[in-house]
Amino acid sequence: MDKTNGMLTVFFDEPFWVGVFERSEKGKLSAAKVSFGAEPKESEVWDYVLRHYYKLKFSPAVKVKTKQTADNPKRRQRNARKQLSTAGIGTKSQQALKLMQEQMKTERKQIKKEQREAEKHRQFELKQQKRRKKHKGH
Repeated sequence: MDKTNGMLTVFFDEPFWVGVFERSEKGKLSAAKVSFGAEPKESEVWDYVLRHYYKLKFSPAVKVKTKQTADNPKRRQRNARKQLSTAGIGTKSQQALKLMQEQMKTERKQIKKEQREAEKHRQFELKQQKRRKKHKGH
């Protein structure tokens, strides 16, 4: 049976409050980053999760080892307390976000290149029209 785990970490990353959504399924972790601006209240974070979770753009998946833990409620409580005490975002999440950032960068470069080529082609066509128009009357 495959498990899907999700985790949200909210922290202050000068000058904004940032939330990192981590999703792990089938041994792969992907992450999404969201800027909240001012410090969000718990209710605002919960509302954001309910309304916008499916609109989040998660990074490409990174392989990660998952530990199988017992379903002991006390153990879960200890793990939750331990996770709350650690601040920051996990290194695997950082890798996933970095991968997503690089992917977006290459997409932007490709789009810019296409726009530049289209503009160049448009300018060339305008010059050609102007040239043809000039010689039409002779």
